[in-house]
Amino acid sequence: MWRTIRLVGLFLLLVSAAVWTATPLHAQQIGKFVAIPAGSGVDNALTEINAATDPTQKLALLDKYAAQLGQGDFAIIFDEQYVNFYLAQKNYDRAFEYGEKLFAADPDNLSNAVSMMRAAAEKGDGEKLMVYGEKAAGILKRFKESPAPSGRSAEGWEQSKTQVLAANNDSITYLQQVFYNGAYQSKDAAKRAAQLARFAQLFPDSPYANTALGVAATSYQQAQNPAKMLEVANGLLAKDPENLGMLLLLSDYYSEKGEQLDKAEAYAKKAIALLGTAKKPDGVSDEQWQQQTTLQKGLALSAIGQVNMEKKDNAQGIVNLRMAAPLLKSNAGSYARNQYRLGFALLNLKKVPEAKEALTQAASVSSPYKALAEQKLKAISGPAARKKAS
Repeated sequence: MWRTIRLVGLFLLLVSAAVWTATPLHAQQIGKFVAIPAGSGVDNALTEINAATDPTQKLALLDKYAAQLGQGDFAIIFDEQYVNFYLAQKNYDRAFEYGEKLFAADPDNLSNAVSMMRAAAEKGDGEKLMVYGEKAAGILKRFKESPAPSGRSAEGWEQSKTQVLAANNDSITYLQQVFYNGAYQSKDAAKRAAQLARFAQLFPDSPYANTALGVAATSYQQAQNPAKMLEVANGLLAKDPENLGMLLLLSDYYSEKGEQLDKAEAYAKKAIALLGTAKKPDGVSDEQWQQQTTLQKGLALSAIGQVNMEKKDNAQGIVNLRMAAPLLKSNAGSYARNQYRLGFALLNLKKVPEAKEALTQAASVSSPYKALAEQKLKAISGPAARKKAS
């Protein structure tokens, strides 16, 4: 009679147990299978270690039996015990130490990768989180690409791998969540963008992949790296043509730069159409959803208005910019920019009083456009301007 000990974090044990009772234990793990004879020295040692409730006693037993019995592949079992003991004690540096020992003995141990990512997340070590995220992705990639063992048909092996991945779905989802959250929380925009783009590359099938790319694109914009922003945003839009965030980001960028105006207009109009049928996500209040969609529609209309101006259709530009104005009031920067644009469109049609009003509104809120609007107001209200008008 044989049984397998594959100790993972307590947060996974209940889920794993429910799966493992239905099929042979070793068929569900990713990594080296270590079988332990029931009633053997290792089996009895683990029973005694796991029965100990006092941390000092548990560690003493673990040290004793690891020294006596932790040779060969059994070192994997005891290293896992050490990892989980130090995780429970929140001694993350020691958990990392034994996690590295475990990887040396079993490089494709997915459970260990999950434990290491948990330790990195709880410690708040973003660098280690990225390192172990890469390692976890490599483990999964090698497993998915592994050829059928001798004596197994390729079709049967693929079916087995699908079952194993399904059995480990909770672990895989957990490590993706931790990786994504760790990258997202990076305060440095350039680092955040690069890490999220890397996440999407490592886990292209993750439900968080597109969200990661969207945040990466806006983060590259914040980091003033337009080339990378365009690369990521256009790549995501090719993958997800109805991605509202990327439609707005690109329409805004192209219209502001006066580039690819037809594309900018088409993207903005598509965004408005999508907003008309968009469904409120779970966890978002009606008030938050209304504010978000109102602002997004305002951004799209402002982008169209800017395209109109670039195409010398100032009259139509004024129409779109005026429709955008009330929708953008919740965001000072976007509202000020819209009114600044409106002021210029009105000046182009020599509607000076209305232009002054729009520019005054642009200058009335704190934003990068405040000084620009004040400067333009001074220029059209000064002696030279009055002389020209008379």
